[in-house]
Amino acid sequence: MSDADTPADFQALLDTARSPGVNVWATRGALLLGLSLAASSGLRLWLDHREQRELADSTQASLLRSVNLVRATPAPAVRSVQLPATLRGYQESAIYARSSAYVSAWHKNIGEAVRRGELLATLSAPEQEQELAQARAAREQVRARVNLLQSSLARLEAQLAIGAVAAQLADEKRSELEQAHADLAAADANIARLQALLAQLRIVAPYDGVITRRSIEVGALVTPGSGELFAIAQTRPLRATVWVPQAYAQNIRAGQAVQLQLREFPEQLFSAHIEHASGAIDANTRSRQVDILLANEDARLLPGSYAQVQIELRDGQQALRVPSSALLFAVDGPQLALVNDEARIEFRAVKLGRDLGKEIEIIAGLRAEDRIVANPSDLLQAGEAVQIRRETPATTPKPARGAS
Repeated sequence: MSDADTPADFQALLDTARSPGVNVWATRGALLLGLSLAASSGLRLWLDHREQRELADSTQASLLRSVNLVRATPAPAVRSVQLPATLRGYQESAIYARSSAYVSAWHKNIGEAVRRGELLATLSAPEQEQELAQARAAREQVRARVNLLQSSLARLEAQLAIGAVAAQLADEKRSELEQAHADLAAADANIARLQALLAQLRIVAPYDGVITRRSIEVGALVTPGSGELFAIAQTRPLRATVWVPQAYAQNIRAGQAVQLQLREFPEQLFSAHIEHASGAIDANTRSRQVDILLANEDARLLPGSYAQVQIELRDGQQALRVPSSALLFAVDGPQLALVNDEARIEFRAVKLGRDLGKEIEIIAGLRAEDRIVANPSDLLQAGEAVQIRRETPATTPKPARGAS
């Protein structure tokens, strides 16, 4: 270091040390003092530089947006959908009177098992019996007229053969006989009708089942359409109808096993299967009608009971689930904001699957290792550097539960 580059204070010390008559120890002390001053000045400069750099870094960091990251969760391959249903008989019928009559007697009450054709009640209609007797008498009158016309026609044809009568008389008698035969057929039909009405005064079970309602008493007048006499249900097996939301409808098939749970049996699941599935989605409810068949061999379950139907569905494709709040809707379609390895923003178009409320399924455009901005701001720009505040790892998928 030349004299020109030496600081003024340090140069003065050197001059003093070089002057004649100065003690050597005094010279060394001056040199040490000068070195200390130079070191302290350099240290001060370095500290000032570090503080300025830290301030710049802090300022730059404060300008970066802070984001929370999440990882996509694999959708479970099998999910359980629970839907409400009401059990009903495999067949359910209300039995009505076909004609006006009085109840003579009832033979079966509610809760009783009946066989097909078994008598449930007897009705009485005296006027119908009188009408039948009158119809039979009218038939006998017509038969007598037929017999008379037949004999008369036979005599006319014999006289016509010898030319004793005109042919017109025989033709007229033949026409009267044909009309009488038609009247006889009408009388037979009327008798059959009245007999059928009288047969309907015996109320019988249409099939094997259980009486679920009885609405008549002895002496009551019943008329067609006035009200049901009995209600009957076939309880082995039972049916249940559920409406499967459109999001799950594609995975339903006939014969698929399902399970039913009732509040009366909280620890027990009843096995059943899908008997029929509608071939279309109802436009009003956006759901698909599905009929469930339950054997109910021991008749423990009753028609009208409320049940929860549990259907296990298997996905045909593997999807990823992300929070619904992470989704962005751009002109080109739905997007996700991702953070790359350089902590910069990337936007990626994705294809959506089912909307599950708080979560939404992504079926294309996303990888499991991608880091997703949890609640992206509309001000985010592609390529923008961000600061990661927190990152939530992906969780292990569990069997999902659908609508209930």
